[in-house]
Amino acid sequence: MANSPSHNSDAPAWVQNDALKTWVAEVAALTKPAKVHWCDGSVDEKNRLTEDAVAAGVLIPLNPKKRPGSYLHRSNPNDVARVEQLTFICTPTRDEAGPTNNWMAPDEAYSKLRKHLDGGMKGRTMYVVPYVMGPLGSPFSKIGIEITDSVYVVLNMRIMTRMGRAALDMLGAAPDFNRGLHAVLDCNPERRWICHFPQDNTIWSVGSGYGGNALLGKKCLALRLGSYYAVRENWLAEHMLILGVESPEGQKTYVAAAFPSACGKTNFAMLIPPRRFAGWKVFTVGDDIAWMRVGSDGRLWAINPEAGYFGVAPGTSTKSNPSAMKTIERDTIFTNVALTPDKDVWWEGIDGEMPEGTLDWQGRPYVKGSAEKAAHPNSRFTAPMANNPVLSRHADDPEGVPISAIIFGGRRATTIPLVLQSFNWTHGVYLGATMGSETTAAAAGKTGVVRRDPMAMLPFCGYNMGNYFAHWLKMRGQIPLPPKIFMVNWFRKGADASFLWPGYGENMRVLKWIVDRALGHTGGQETLVGWVPREGDLDLSGMDISSEKFRAATAIDLDEWKSELAGQQEFFDKIGPTMPAALKLQREMLIAAIDAARAK
Repeated sequence: MANSPSHNSDAPAWVQNDALKTWVAEVAALTKPAKVHWCDGSVDEKNRLTEDAVAAGVLIPLNPKKRPGSYLHRSNPNDVARVEQLTFICTPTRDEAGPTNNWMAPDEAYSKLRKHLDGGMKGRTMYVVPYVMGPLGSPFSKIGIEITDSVYVVLNMRIMTRMGRAALDMLGAAPDFNRGLHAVLDCNPERRWICHFPQDNTIWSVGSGYGGNALLGKKCLALRLGSYYAVRENWLAEHMLILGVESPEGQKTYVAAAFPSACGKTNFAMLIPPRRFAGWKVFTVGDDIAWMRVGSDGRLWAINPEAGYFGVAPGTSTKSNPSAMKTIERDTIFTNVALTPDKDVWWEGIDGEMPEGTLDWQGRPYVKGSAEKAAHPNSRFTAPMANNPVLSRHADDPEGVPISAIIFGGRRATTIPLVLQSFNWTHGVYLGATMGSETTAAAAGKTGVVRRDPMAMLPFCGYNMGNYFAHWLKMRGQIPLPPKIFMVNWFRKGADASFLWPGYGENMRVLKWIVDRALGHTGGQETLVGWVPREGDLDLSGMDISSEKFRAATAIDLDEWKSELAGQQEFFDKIGPTMPAALKLQREMLIAAIDAARAK
């Protein structure tokens, strides 16, 4: 930045990093805040900032008996989801960003955003938020500094990351930290950009206060920049949950799973086994992001870089996710949910009927039967992972956990069976690379449209997607003992348009088959597109599901797959010349196999 440092003296004595102090001074000179606050992460600071947020109307206290330490935030109605069309990868060349990312030249992006940031924090407090993505002390963790003018962002970052002095203790005097600059400005969609500068380890976000656009450690650093660094350092930064399964005999197995937003990801990460599986336990390591590296033992090891959950509220209930409901009982920030007369939260799908006198997510009296939802479809909860009753004791382990299976899943009404195992690593990468899912409210735009979302990373890959696939293929040579790869689809429907599989806790049955297959303990049926379970392979005892429904849920319809392959070609064409030949060959071999089978 062109302005000379002038605010070094504002740094408290516990800040010893000269590069950091200089950068903060430069940002202060540009944005011209009324004051600068360095966040230390203490409980006293949290309490003071929370009081400030309540006084300013940013947070509404909830019923202290029902939701102790919890608050409601209502965002600007024009600022309720990630804005993929305004999210940019700013690399020296367009080819580095690839055809699926929005691209802007770094100089152009800096110039455009600097004009809005000039004086953009006048009259406001500029918060300096040091944080760590990953367990403290882990060699896999990354350190970032987010400068923001939003107290809502600060309080969310305190939940979602290891925030405060501990981050600077880990950083020491090193100048190598992610530089994140965020300003809500006037929250005008016409002046809203989220720009990533991989070569500079920098993120600038203006005009939005929504979590995915403003909590810069999450999608921005942990995925977009994380994936960029992972390809250069031989690891994987993925949009994946991590869970552990423990058998009654005490055997523990860990899996990572990629689902697009609002496709049951948090529910799966906190799965409660049904009664049939007495003695089995499922533990959450992470619900959204996995950083995976090859361990000295030849296996793939994963850490969860986050410290909290930024989950979708609608649909969360005691039936769908009892562990999440316990997690959000206290010390939680709710965003854009409805407010009941007794100051509790409500959303579509939660337990119980909506009380009379409930206010909708914009604070308006809600009229039952209205076409609009009481809670925004992308309303959220931000809760500490420490609240999770099924949190893995390895969730904060600096070394992470070993991964035995990788699962790809989406929301598809047809074609994709309940569960499918790939033939090998390359075939598994092909399944993940061609994954399709119906769009949800987590991203701005139309819902219910099937789009390709490879590895659930389309909005989050920070470089050319074709090169990303090539990196996955290359990683096979780096992993002596690779995990098995699977695909699941909880949302397949029958001829009557009803779901064929009950989902929720019953997904444990599919998970057990996956774990058993990964360990070589059970059988399956080979099909043209992969291995699927036969009725006897999957434990269906105690379930209210007919053989006909199970066969329909696991069926491979070659006509549907023929249409699927045509759609895959369109996506391959979009990726262009960087699409790996190995994945094109997988598709061609499947076409040939289907044509031969249909000709019989």
